Amino acid sequence: MSEFTDAVKKHKDGALIDLLVTTESDKAIFPVGYNQWRKRLEIKVCSPAKDNRANKEIVNAVADFFDKKDKDITVISGEKNRQKTLLVRNISLEHAVTKLRKALNGCKEIN
Repeated sequence: MSEFTDAVKKHKDGALIDLLVTTESDKAIFPVGYNQWRKRLEIKVCSPAKDNRANKEIVNAVADFFDKKDKDITVISGEKNRQKTLLVRNISLEHAVTKLRKALNGCKEIN
């Protein structure tokens, strides 16, 4: 199994998280798993990709997961794409990886 840490990178203001988004899901879930081919963590949101609703839900889900405020999360790239990169401010790379590892423990790799 490939290591999910390919999807998490250090940034001067915190950590960058590469995501692959599934919209219009029955339930919002982060992290769902790791896509080894795209080297991205997967997230599911209930909102459609319309009027920025999915992006707002993504920011909220990631903020909740890392115990941050929404203002600490920014979509850096992929605003209108399924593949996004988010900046999580004021978090160390080590803390982000540890928290994600605990959540992903036992998750299957998504091919």
